[in-house]
Amino acid sequence: MRVLSVTAQKPCSTGSGVYLTEVVRSLAKMGVSQAVVAGVTREDRVDMPEGVTVYPVYFSSEKLPYPVVGMSDEMPYTSTRYRDMTEEMAGQFKAAFLEVLDEAIEKENPDIILCHHLYYLTALIRAHYPAKKVYGFCHNTDLRQMESISFERNFIRQEIPKLDRIFALQEAQKEKIKKIYPVSEKQMTVIGTGYNSEVFKKTGIKSSRKDGKIRMIFAGKITQKKGVKSLLRALNLLDYEKEKIQLILAGGAGNLVEYEEIKELADGCRYPVVFAGCVTQSRLAELYNDCDIFVLPSMYEGLPLTVIESLACGDRVVMTKLEGIAEWLADMVPDADIRYVLPPGMKGTDEPLEEELPEFESRLAEALREAIEEKDTKECDVSRISWQKIAREVIR
Repeated sequence: MRVLSVTAQKPCSTGSGVYLTEVVRSLAKMGVSQAVVAGVTREDRVDMPEGVTVYPVYFSSEKLPYPVVGMSDEMPYTSTRYRDMTEEMAGQFKAAFLEVLDEAIEKENPDIILCHHLYYLTALIRAHYPAKKVYGFCHNTDLRQMESISFERNFIRQEIPKLDRIFALQEAQKEKIKKIYPVSEKQMTVIGTGYNSEVFKKTGIKSSRKDGKIRMIFAGKITQKKGVKSLLRALNLLDYEKEKIQLILAGGAGNLVEYEEIKELADGCRYPVVFAGCVTQSRLAELYNDCDIFVLPSMYEGLPLTVIESLACGDRVVMTKLEGIAEWLADMVPDADIRYVLPPGMKGTDEPLEEELPEFESRLAEALREAIEEKDTKECDVSRISWQKIAREVIR
């Protein structure tokens, strides 16, 4: 079995990148011959298992004279938005990727091409390699692009239904895919997500047991679409002593202007806020183990890996109740220590209504208060969630 995994953006830098990398690692453990095509810059290091050939497509280069294109409008690195792509840029994108893909497919002769995101590059691959088995993973940001902008929409909508298999993260996402694309039930598989149990696991006693300080952590892009401003305002509604609570924000900036606004909010927060920046998976596991509560007040998600990882490290979780996620978690981790907060109303797919934010932040503060007062995290079993399970499903 030979598999070629493809992404238009940097692997390892976002949730979908981690997803690609972990599937590649799990397939490697199964002895599957693999290669990866990814959009990167010449300065980027792509870390893949030994024996996996990487075929880079270089952005910020002569052939692609603009930054890596991101599936989100705000990426944790300098990026180009699809909504800003001109016809000339789209032509450059197509030519650069197909040139590298031609080389990779000729040398590797893959049995399966695994495409991440049901979007432009996946559509190009389906159209240009009709004899190949092409599978597509949905990561939710691709659906958001289809709903919010017109970039190559007709072409994408024409080609995605021709995929041999489509993987959805959870049931609600599957239904959303069916509304956007005329796909059949038999093409689709709800595959879920995995987590790296070798990295994300409990390693000792929480620091709060020693000093009484409750540590909270958020991990992801530092933006309001992830609810970070609301989290900081919600903390100000709590009435504990300053020394009682600390918040750690792990992740990179999305929008630099907004990032400065968030730093200003953090400076005015009644509790200390630590900006940890982008961290490695091993460092993130250390932070989860040091903290008591993981907070994800996001306005839009597919199936966040961070929730599973933090649960595996013994954290309580406070998160927004987003479509499909609570149901999947209830099925896979029924004993998870999670408090859900109803999100504010939205305009579009991920922009909260400003007038509803105060009530949302009050609900968030109350959930945080409950999690703080609980003191001990209920044990939960995340063993049903694994990358190996996903890898086996992909190549069955």
